[in-house]
Amino acid sequence: MDFQDVVDRRRMVRNFTDEPIDIETRDRILRNALHAPSAGFSQGWAFLVLESPTDRDLFWRSTGAAQPDDGGEPNPWLDGMRRAPLIVVPLSHRDAYLDRYAEADKGWTDRAEARWPVPYWHIDTGMASLLMLLTVVDAGLGACFFGIPPEHHGSFRTAFEVPEAYVPIGALAIGHRAPDRASPSLRRGRRGLDDVVHHGRWA
Repeated sequence: MDFQDVVDRRRMVRNFTDEPIDIETRDRILRNALHAPSAGFSQGWAFLVLESPTDRDLFWRSTGAAQPDDGGEPNPWLDGMRRAPLIVVPLSHRDAYLDRYAEADKGWTDRAEARWPVPYWHIDTGMASLLMLLTVVDAGLGACFFGIPPEHHGSFRTAFEVPEAYVPIGALAIGHRAPDRASPSLRRGRRGLDDVVHHGRWA
């Protein structure tokens, strides 16, 4: 697929079939994430891949997505998302960056987090996530990136034995698209170049 077509077609998909994703496609999605830029080539990311029905069900339960049989209310959004046969949780690793920049060629021996103008460990893991989203489109699939509520980080970590040093920046549900309802938020319209680009000066 032409790159511009990939960009133009990328959107969040919230309804999937339960058709499985072949291993080659799954691995291409993950491999492409490794091409994201990272400060100092720290590569402070990890990806938890959940494919079995048991693991996927545990993910939804551990992150607070209760079904009616758990005492929750019917939720069409959740029904469509739970059918996705693949969940990838990108996790950022701050210490990989603090350690890397304490090495001789960088010279920040105190590992001070305050030296960082923004948390690049989250930013770089987000860019790796975007490469996965674009690869999904190129493969003819759909995906949705969504957040894990902070109050459920502990139960998520416990369920999957995730070390404290790794922070889930969100999750990607990936699968074959099913008929989907466009998000009401899209009614806001896409902002134009003149709204967001400032040449030379802000004004």
